[in-house]
Amino acid sequence: MDIEDLTSCTTHMDQFNAKGLDCLSKVLESDHDACEAFHRLHYGRRLEEIPFSSNLRSAADSLDVDLQGYVYPSISEDTRETRWVNIGAIQFKTPGSSSSSIKEQRSAIHSTARNIVDLAGQCGVNVLCLQEVWHMPFAFCTREKVPWCEFAEDAKNGPSTLMLSELAKKYNMVIVNSFLERDEVSDIMWNAAVIINQDGEVIGKSRKNHIPRVGDFNESTYYVEGNLGHPVFQTPYGRIAVNICYGRHHPLNWLMYGLNGAEIVFNPCATVAPLAEHMWPIEARCAAIANNYFTVAINRVGTETYPREFTSGDGKPAHHDLGYFFGSSYITGPEGTRTPGLSRVRNGLLVARVDLNSCRQSRDALSLRMTQRLDLYVKSLAEHAKEMGYKI
Repeated sequence: MDIEDLTSCTTHMDQFNAKGLDCLSKVLESDHDACEAFHRLHYGRRLEEIPFSSNLRSAADSLDVDLQGYVYPSISEDTRETRWVNIGAIQFKTPGSSSSSIKEQRSAIHSTARNIVDLAGQCGVNVLCLQEVWHMPFAFCTREKVPWCEFAEDAKNGPSTLMLSELAKKYNMVIVNSFLERDEVSDIMWNAAVIINQDGEVIGKSRKNHIPRVGDFNESTYYVEGNLGHPVFQTPYGRIAVNICYGRHHPLNWLMYGLNGAEIVFNPCATVAPLAEHMWPIEARCAAIANNYFTVAINRVGTETYPREFTSGDGKPAHHDLGYFFGSSYITGPEGTRTPGLSRVRNGLLVARVDLNSCRQSRDALSLRMTQRLDLYVKSLAEHAKEMGYKI
């Protein structure tokens, strides 16, 4: 296959959504040399695959889940023990009909999520994250408050947190729950994530700092910008942070999680083709390189349709859907090597076995932290912020 064939294939990739083109690398599988070159140039190296048991493979097949697992190489040290951690990422289509009652939709979505989290637990995942606001359709495009605001829930006692707390305790797993948060007193809403520890307890919360104002992403109609900064949470499986969806477009957002000590930054998203698919493989990977930590980019899958048409204010005809959520979740290491992506069209579970010591090793090797010269930028950033009316 020559470059023109490959370009043609990627240009017309959307026609394969219904037919099941999982990921670009599968185009080259029949050509061993081309496939090896592709992995080296596109991913950084060919990572060793995790040899999941036949029982786990059968379980994944029965759920129609794309199960992938990879091992990042480890460099042993004399003075520090190897810190192996199994990172997990879940993507799935929103099941059922958006015309059903909230209770019926919630039941179907929770059932799908529970099954894949169970699979993750059986695969030995230590720290897991699901896609952005996984517990509901991504209905913000409609601008309708009824019925979608009914999915908003309390951070500690909401249905999604309670379900995942049970599973976290069952599998001795840390779980990042991305959900639509409602304060039960003020009724203010945020796009948020809580970190549930291995005992099933909520140990902290992060909120979406940057809210899109583009196309059908009418999220500011529903919730406000985050007010918690860039928190990092100490867990038995490393220091973790959550950069929710649109925050991936803002390099300083990624930077602050790194400065605050993150070793794994999860990026739960809900983004569509063709708006963002060309940027998708780049942003979280660049952040991993620049900040020498692991990034976990997670997207939902499929097309979600709504009963009533809506418009975007762009002169285009009214429509019933936001677009195609292209999945393709992936993990990147602190030196820039990334896994292949999960399927564009199927539910999936991605597992990466990593040594967290590689974060410091990458900083030592690349010297990016020592050469970033924050002093060159802090004064100018403060001046620009003041000119724009921000309080310093």
